[in-house]
Amino acid sequence: MTKSFFRLLTELSSRKFISRLTGSFAKSRASRGLIQRFAKIYGIPLEDAEKPWTEYVSLNDFFTRRLKQGLRPIDPEDQVLVSPVDATITGMGPIREGLILNVKGQDYTVEEMLNHSPRTVNYKNGFYFVLYLSPTDYHRIHSPIEGDIIEKEHIPGKVYPVNEFGLRNMRRVLSRNERLITYMQHETGELAVVKVGAMNVSSIKYVSPLSDRPGRGDELAYFEFGSTVVLLLETDTFDSRPDLEVGSKVKMGERLGILK
Repeated sequence: MTKSFFRLLTELSSRKFISRLTGSFAKSRASRGLIQRFAKIYGIPLEDAEKPWTEYVSLNDFFTRRLKQGLRPIDPEDQVLVSPVDATITGMGPIREGLILNVKGQDYTVEEMLNHSPRTVNYKNGFYFVLYLSPTDYHRIHSPIEGDIIEKEHIPGKVYPVNEFGLRNMRRVLSRNERLITYMQHETGELAVVKVGAMNVSSIKYVSPLSDRPGRGDELAYFEFGSTVVLLLETDTFDSRPDLEVGSKVKMGERLGILK
């Protein structure tokens, strides 16, 4: 009964107009006074930000902050796939005949995740990561490889929460929420960086200008408030780092595995 009640509340609150209202306030100068309190509640180290907190004009401006140069070193070795974000791994493993299995108790298909793209076939038996960004985390998204951007797609959708409650209790959140997909080509194959919007603001934006061939660690996009990145690796192109597991925390630029 309780779970059903909270699911209903989430369904009612996960509407675009509520996200727009929340977003409008977060982008207003009136929200600027909440920056210090927000940082304290979520344990965000203000000293890591590129600028002093007093120079951010709104809560959203602070939330989408860059970090001081050098705080996220990029793994320098060849053929390495790095994490595009600071995150907790909430799902990872091989894709089996197009199925992404047991992400917080739910299965997904690559086809629904990629909005029935003809590229789905490339990932039928590949590998996936689900990377969850909490409000504490740095929210800029970087390229996990050096490679060419070969396609981009924006998929409108819901704005359900992608936290523990949302993933376990809302039906197939990752494939129902708004998504921004970037397909990239590297030396031995392709990958998809699926940026999933979340409750409250659900705004995912590419950086401008966006390079046609980003280097590993270059900026791709950013979230306005918390969300998730799903990485899909093409069949027979990737070996995961053996010590990573669901629950592991990773930093942007940290090695996730080797492209082959």
